[in-house]
Amino acid sequence: MTHASSLTHGGLHAAPRHTHDSDVQADILDLDAEVLAEHTASLTAWLPLAAAPRHIVDLGCGTGTGTFALLERFPTAKVTAVDASDAHLQRLRDKARASGLADRVHTVSADLDADWPDLGRPDLVWASASMHHLADPDRALRTVRDLLAPGGLFAVVELSGLPRFLPDTAPQERPGVEERCHAALARRHAEHLPHRGADWGPKLTAAGLTVEARRTLAVHIDGSRSKAVGSYALSTLRRLRDSAAHALTAQDLACLDGLLDPHGPQSILLRNDLAVRTERTVWAARRT
Repeated sequence: MTHASSLTHGGLHAAPRHTHDSDVQADILDLDAEVLAEHTASLTAWLPLAAAPRHIVDLGCGTGTGTFALLERFPTAKVTAVDASDAHLQRLRDKARASGLADRVHTVSADLDADWPDLGRPDLVWASASMHHLADPDRALRTVRDLLAPGGLFAVVELSGLPRFLPDTAPQERPGVEERCHAALARRHAEHLPHRGADWGPKLTAAGLTVEARRTLAVHIDGSRSKAVGSYALSTLRRLRDSAAHALTAQDLACLDGLLDPHGPQSILLRNDLAVRTERTVWAARRT
């Protein structure tokens, strides 16, 4: 089985996680949901659906970013939320209860590189930043094709990579340190996550689905628009620093440690030049 990155946006296959690590990851997922809520909503509104779905499956749901966006977009639908992390599913259930949505959410703990559970006959399957974590995504695509109700839609959403936050010329003492972290992580992903960055269109077609639409959405959110951007940058860059540490110089690591000290004079939380920059691509494919 392909080894999961420590910077995943959801879970489809089981991997051992310490409780603290899972909590930190869950916090990042929640911040991601808050900061990118407007963009997620625009993707759910764009889906080429002739009628509102009644049953939705969210594959690799994490703490519920897609689940809750879909529940809001389709107020009569119910969602089956699938993830390998019991901690993430528990947080999702807690949020559903707090929002009065518990009766519309059913959670399923599953390793989809093993046997699939019975997920019913959904009208819509949503998989955001999760399919590339599977050891055999082509098998999973075929399984989704068989799972869908006739005429049902499969939406695969993938990120171009983890968000960037700092300007290219920042920080002054080590310009480009964030990009060097991303380059190191890209090399790691090439080894452990070979399907990251794939063109899912041909894969969906090969699985027997008809690709009806594709959309790429550029994301640029100025830090002044959301107080959560600073916390999002801090949490994400902490995980990025840990994953890329083996490939960075001592000077880069020292610079990052200054940025990631929430109480230090160089803290990223004190910067006024942050922005969230990334891209999301969604493929919409139908079982015809």
